[in-house]
Amino acid sequence: MITPMIAALLALPLQAGDRATLEVPIPGTVMNLTLQRVPAGVEIPAFWITATEISWDLYDIFVFSLERGTVPDGVDAVARPSRPYVLPGDAFGHAGRPALGMTFHAARTFAQWLSAITGQRFRLPTEAEWTHACTAGANDTTMAWYGEKAAGRTHPIGALAPDANRVHDLLGNTGEWVAAREGDSLVMGGSYRDAADRITCSSSQRQRPFWNQTDPQLPKSRWWLSDAPFVGLRLVREP
Repeated sequence: MITPMIAALLALPLQAGDRATLEVPIPGTVMNLTLQRVPAGVEIPAFWITATEISWDLYDIFVFSLERGTVPDGVDAVARPSRPYVLPGDAFGHAGRPALGMTFHAARTFAQWLSAITGQRFRLPTEAEWTHACTAGANDTTMAWYGEKAAGRTHPIGALAPDANRVHDLLGNTGEWVAAREGDSLVMGGSYRDAADRITCSSSQRQRPFWNQTDPQLPKSRWWLSDAPFVGLRLVREP
């Protein structure tokens, strides 16, 4: 449950140059979600962003309905993903690793579920917000899992040094879903499998058919991308 003190802090207007960390409890679990404040930019107000990519530890609760005890009204009304026989990227490890292989639809639905369960308003970053967070934090490849450094797999969230705003892994590890300017979706930042020149604050790609080529379902899953174990997510919190 969000305490009155945390709710008051979350509601405070953000000032350029502010630095703050907040822990948002996840009801029905022992987990907290860590948020960092990103300072304002040109035409972009300061905002809260998750300090790391969303981990399997949290995404599993969403997928497998692992909340315990009483949860807020409306949570049961949020659609849940189908349960895959094999999770994408399962060979990389699970606990503490970034969740991956979800569709844009699944990522947005996860934000809806998290909003319902916490009483806060979470969503995917816009392309402009994500790019601003990356550049404002002075991100570079020293803070990223990519290419040979990543050895062909994801790594635990937060294992590398954070950026200037104490945000981890905006570049590399998994690419991250964002809402594009055209109302479409993009994956930003590159991933563990990309070369250094594809790990930048402007690196982006759109979903392609081969990301779900081996999914045997007809129609193909709305929730999982069987061949995209390089796509993950993080969230921003609306004021």
